[in-house]
Amino acid sequence: MNLKIAIVLTNCMLFTHIYSQEKNPVPENTAKSRKGSFYVCWGYNRSWYTQSDITFTGDKYNFLLEDVSAKDRQSPFSFKTYFKPNNITIPQYNLRIGYFINDRYSISIGADHMKYVMVSNQVVKMSGEIEGSGTVYDGTYRGDDFRVKPDFLLFEHTDGLNYENIELRRYLDFFKREKLTFSAIGGVGIGVLVPRTNTTLLNYKRYDEFHVAGFGLSGVVGLNFEFFNHFFFTSEAKFGFIDMPDIRTTEFKNDRAKQSFDFLQVNGVLGARFGGKRK
Repeated sequence: MNLKIAIVLTNCMLFTHIYSQEKNPVPENTAKSRKGSFYVCWGYNRSWYTQSDITFTGDKYNFLLEDVSAKDRQSPFSFKTYFKPNNITIPQYNLRIGYFINDRYSISIGADHMKYVMVSNQVVKMSGEIEGSGTVYDGTYRGDDFRVKPDFLLFEHTDGLNYENIELRRYLDFFKREKLTFSAIGGVGIGVLVPRTNTTLLNYKRYDEFHVAGFGLSGVVGLNFEFFNHFFFTSEAKFGFIDMPDIRTTEFKNDRAKQSFDFLQVNGVLGARFGGKRK
């Protein structure tokens, strides 16, 4: 994935620059130290996903769909949706709470609420068996071309593809004044996936419940603009790998799906930092 390779190279260049700055640090001034301070931030994301193989298993079926495409689902912009407190969790959002170990490193916990929607009516390769479902899809498949119609399968992590994670981030200040600081950010994270998967499969009833389905690994690069020593805006790109071997698909506990894929987020967040001491 060319975009992912570009981001990895950007991350490498960022950290090369960070370490080169150790010999020529930005001069200190009277801006508040980050050490010992807490921060909280909130924002929204746009997400992309690589194709994935999805295996569905149950008492009446066991089949594989290969190279399934998916997209995110953006909420149409409106003040009511994005800014009214009762509705702000409807769009694809990012929430993070962190603590600065020192001026350069923070540790944080966060919730990345993405949305994953399988593209309907796409043609994929299908292998496996469906027997006793009472539908026209009963039969044996051996790598056949198969159109995924809505009456066969609707598959979405839309409430959502919830990546609950912990991150370690490093900050490089490249412009610093009394009330304004520009920083580059690089970090790594690990977490669990707790999707609320909306699934309609064959003639089973729609299923939609939260479930711990797997884990994720991620990296992040970005730019942070802090003003008045308390408020900041961060523009960042987060990329990583998601593996979900235990996705619930119907009300029956034996019915499961599994998949893994890479993802990319572009995020914009606003936040506030509290505490810290003057240098």
